[in-house]
Amino acid sequence: MALNSFMKLFMPKDKVFYSLFEECADNVEKMAKLLSQVVNEPDFDKRQQVTAQMEDLEHANDELTHRIFTELGRNFITPFDREDIHYLASSLDDIADYIYASAKKINFYRVNPNDTGFHKLAEIIGQSACEVRKAVGELRDMKNMRLITESLVKVNSLENQADDIYDMSIERLFATESDAKEVIKKREIYQVMETATDKCEDAANVIESIIVKYA
Repeated sequence: MALNSFMKLFMPKDKVFYSLFEECADNVEKMAKLLSQVVNEPDFDKRQQVTAQMEDLEHANDELTHRIFTELGRNFITPFDREDIHYLASSLDDIADYIYASAKKINFYRVNPNDTGFHKLAEIIGQSACEVRKAVGELRDMKNMRLITESLVKVNSLENQADDIYDMSIERLFATESDAKEVIKKREIYQVMETATDKCEDAANVIESIIVKYA
């Protein structure tokens, strides 16, 4: 009893890390849904409005990431390795950054988003963000290991699909687009969108490392 009472002094007073991670993952999923709106919206001004919403969520995730790092300094005992907490926070922040960058570049370059590659990559980003959010939500108690594992496997599979879509989109772009400027613009957007799926896979890999150690 005495040992338990002593240890409680060093335990976090609440599940602050889980709550912060869940909020980050929720924001990432919201941003992915907004990205889908961007690539399906022909009107530039309306796209700008949606992108502004994404910017607010991206800034919110920056603040959440900062809070996570601050809590690392405040808490002697953490729910899992401090290194893993840092990696997961950084990977979730990276996903948000690249999703926002995708929308921002579409508007900045004023390209027509009615593009098969954009639509398919946005769809995969949305699915990946959803699976990351599911997995993060299960870290709080780690009772449903099957759900976590299924989500992680799906994220890895989706990233492979994104690689194939990226390759096919680049091939089609060079075969059908004669305007060099458009080639450069679209290629850069494809790259940023594909990188967003890479960052989802990075988050999945961190979560896998956590559950291997603590499940």
